[in-house]
Amino acid sequence: MAQPVDMVTLQVVMNALLSITDEMNMALIRTAYSTNIKDRRDCSCALYTTAGEVISQSELGSPVHLGVMPSALDNVLAQMAPEDLRPGDHIAVNVPYPTGPGHLNDIALITPIFIDGALAFYAANMAHHVDVGGYAPGSMAAGLREIYQEGLQIPPVKLVKQGVVDRELLALIVQNVRTEREVEGDIHAQLACNHVGSRRLVELAGRYELEELNRYIEASFDYAERRMRSGLAAMPAGTYRAEDFIEGTAQTRELIKIAATVTVGPDAMVVDFSGTDAQVDESFNSNLACVRSACYYIAKVLIDPGLPPNIGSYRPLRVTAPQGTVVNARPPAAVANATIITAPKVVDVLLAALVEAVPERAAAASYGVTSLLNLGGTDPTNGLLYNYIETYAGGQGAMHDQDGMDAVQCHMTNTRNAPVEVIEATYPIFLRHYGLAPDSEGPGRHRGGLGMRREVEVLSETATLSWNTDRSKLKPWGVAGGGEGGNSRCRVERADGSVEELPYSKMTFRAARGDVIAMQTPGAGGWGDPLTRDEQKVLWDVREGLVSAERAALYYGVEVRRDSAGEWVVDRAATAKLRDPARRESKTARR
Repeated sequence: MAQPVDMVTLQVVMNALLSITDEMNMALIRTAYSTNIKDRRDCSCALYTTAGEVISQSELGSPVHLGVMPSALDNVLAQMAPEDLRPGDHIAVNVPYPTGPGHLNDIALITPIFIDGALAFYAANMAHHVDVGGYAPGSMAAGLREIYQEGLQIPPVKLVKQGVVDRELLALIVQNVRTEREVEGDIHAQLACNHVGSRRLVELAGRYELEELNRYIEASFDYAERRMRSGLAAMPAGTYRAEDFIEGTAQTRELIKIAATVTVGPDAMVVDFSGTDAQVDESFNSNLACVRSACYYIAKVLIDPGLPPNIGSYRPLRVTAPQGTVVNARPPAAVANATIITAPKVVDVLLAALVEAVPERAAAASYGVTSLLNLGGTDPTNGLLYNYIETYAGGQGAMHDQDGMDAVQCHMTNTRNAPVEVIEATYPIFLRHYGLAPDSEGPGRHRGGLGMRREVEVLSETATLSWNTDRSKLKPWGVAGGGEGGNSRCRVERADGSVEELPYSKMTFRAARGDVIAMQTPGAGGWGDPLTRDEQKVLWDVREGLVSAERAALYYGVEVRRDSAGEWVVDRAATAKLRDPARRESKTARR
């Protein structure tokens, strides 16, 4: 007869497990070498059963790792027998095929945890490394066709054997990357992180006894599954469809379609990507694990944001995609930009499909891409190779009851911006401008968030840049009459005075000392008729320089002018005419 589960103890155990992964995450951040991890926090941590089931995953990390971290462990378990593992072993892996991380930059460190001489759990973390070799600095170039061009591939290998670092293997890894100090330093931080997790989990097992701890871990899986099924049962059952497009490059089709059919039943959700376009000769193809991450994220957000981050939450979900498509590519397709291009686009497609089902929980399209700048060359101050990597924020989609936030990381990324002082102190880069992009919001009763602008001046003699974004042609969509958000753009202001507008949203190119790269990320879609937006909110946006007076009149029907004292005020008589219901039809046509 099964022993009863005490619900108070269950909550204590679940929160203890989550606190362990949070502590792991903070240990990794605090001991990392690269700006990308210690400042931007591009990493995640988790604990697993010996069968590879996620026990808990830190929510301080990146949602894009939700599906790919278990996939990395699956790859390890398929190639390493448990009897071949020893205390003190640490396994490294970054290969996306046949299953694994979403791209080569995400190196996973997996550590078997032994209790009383027997394998009991795994601790794991995944961190985005600044560079892993390949064609261009940052290892996320546009224009690549095969994964072999993207960098060093690490199959499951023991980087540490019974507590002893394999110096020859580590030397092989750092020899194949441009930024040796950052990569080696971050790997050691990953090892320390898993040591923290292992120690804390052994302590927890000692407090509860291993058998009792495992019983409550299984109970936590069942509890999370019940909550997910209950949430699904509360959603309107049905089949929902949507599609959106990735913008192509010089060597692909102009637009690459991602189509999804979401079937919601009383106790299951099935996401089918049939109808999605075939994989392309570009670096934004994706493996299925990365796409699953987007599906898991949307399910948690729309069904029950408080779901425990364990395997039980995702048992009722099934994700299918035809092989050979851009969301389930066959090797050796290039995948370097899957996490920043394809996964966010999948989120937009799923939101578009499900906004009809749960409008009170969904949102208009956010900026729809994790806009990435990689800039690398030789640092003139020390002669060493450098690589500056950062993903730039954009607008958050408006919701049924509130505006979207401006210039914020949304959905699949949870990273921070790198402080300007840190960037300029670390790299031969000068930031000429950093701010919001006015008039990039999607108009609505609740407006979408604004994108951001940044201008980066190159201070090294030469540099190679990869600018990977999207929404330069197709705008983020609005909901319920809300308008579209603004586009992304990028221009290069050369030191010789010439100016070049990049013709594609994904390009790798050369720059020289004194060149300035001026970038703008997309805004986000609005929600509801913009002619019903509160006049005072429109006035505030104009006063703050977020929306121009001309745009306020054209899209929101609010005439804003300066009074005799030079202050912005609403011209109520003119506004009443602009918002006259009889004129709305013509106003909508103008938009």
